[in-house]
Amino acid sequence: MMPEAMRRDEEPVRLFRSDLLEWFTHVHPAVVPVLWLPVAGYFLVQGAGRLPGLTVVLAAGMGLVVWSLAEYLIHRFVFHFSPRTSSAWLARLLYLSHGVHHAQPWDKTRLVMPPAASIPLAVAFYWAFRGVIGQLLGAPSWVAPVFGGFLIGYVGYDMLHYATHHLPMKWGPLRWIKRHHMLHHYSTPDARYGVSTPTWDVVLGTMPESVGSATQRASAEKR
Repeated sequence: MMPEAMRRDEEPVRLFRSDLLEWFTHVHPAVVPVLWLPVAGYFLVQGAGRLPGLTVVLAAGMGLVVWSLAEYLIHRFVFHFSPRTSSAWLARLLYLSHGVHHAQPWDKTRLVMPPAASIPLAVAFYWAFRGVIGQLLGAPSWVAPVFGGFLIGYVGYDMLHYATHHLPMKWGPLRWIKRHHMLHHYSTPDARYGVSTPTWDVVLGTMPESVGSATQRASAEKR
C-alpha cells in the first residue's frame, strides 16, 4: 500500500540530507522532451537509413506498444512492490522511487523521472533490445526504430502523467485518462496501473469493475 497523500500546503518532502542528492530528485517536466526527443529522433533516422519508411513506422509503433507494457509492469510490480517481510532499506527504496509521489502527488518537480534514473534505465532497455531483437530474433536493423518508438512512448507517458496532475483535461479521452489515474491515487492504489493507457489494466485484470463511488468520481474530477 502507498502512503496517504499529505496536505497540499505542506512543504515538499526532503529525501536526502545532501543538498546535491536532493537537487537530483527534482526535475522540470520540460527536461524530458528536451533530453529524449532528439535521442528518439536519432534512432528513428538510423532506422530510416536501413529500412523502408513503412517498416520504420511499423517498428516505431512496436516500440510504443512495448513501452506501454513496460510502463504498466514497472508501475505495478516495481513501484507498487509489496515485500513479504519488513525491510527498512527496501521500504526506503520504494518510498524514494514512487512512494513520495503518492504522498505528495501534486509536487510539480517530482512528476517526471529524473535523468539520473531515466538515463541508466534507457541504456539497460537499449541493450535488452539489442539482445532480443538484434541477436535472438536476428533483426538488428529493427533495433534502432523500435527503440526510437519506445523513447517516444516514454516521453508521451511522462508528459501525460504531468498533465493528469496539473492540467484540466476535461475533453473526451483525456478526461477519462485523468480520472483513471486520479482514481488510482485516491481510491484504488492497488489497481489502475496504466497511466498513458488503461489497455493493460483491462488485459491483465487490474481494472476494477466499478469506477468508484459517486463521491470518489467527483473527487477525481476535481483533482
